[in-house]
Amino acid sequence: MNRDMSVPCEEGIINLRVGAIIMKDGKLLMVGNTARPEYLYSVGGRIKFGELAEEAVVREVKEETGVEMEIGRLGFVHENYFYGDSATNKGKLIYEISFFFFMKVPEDFNPGKGDFTDDGAEEYLRWIDLDDPVKYYPKFFREELKHPATGVKHFITDDRK
Repeated sequence: MNRDMSVPCEEGIINLRVGAIIMKDGKLLMVGNTARPEYLYSVGGRIKFGELAEEAVVREVKEETGVEMEIGRLGFVHENYFYGDSATNKGKLIYEISFFFFMKVPEDFNPGKGDFTDDGAEEYLRWIDLDDPVKYYPKFFREELKHPATGVKHFITDDRK
């Protein structure tokens, strides 16, 4: 069982995703890709069927950075309705549930190159300040990561309106 938990549902898609919060020296590690360079997103990806969210985030961090990291704690759960913009889901309504984990970043952490998206675009890693003017997702990171709560916070984003 090695399939992404991305399931067609009527005309849309349901995704189960994990994201890693990797912070070092006041900067946040994010991902961009060559097909959609206008925004960045969290290190992470889809949970595979048979995987737990914690297993998925450790796997995704290793795939995208080349470094195996431990989880610190779950920080956020995000329910998100949005319209796809990649070649494989362009214009489709997507309902995505994401689990964002704070990772324990090693002192000598030096991430690798990145990975590839489902539609073959090359991904790259980029360190940003939380106030960097670049567009990045999820949007709530911009404020929430400045003073993280000790518990788990739930966010809802709905772009259907």
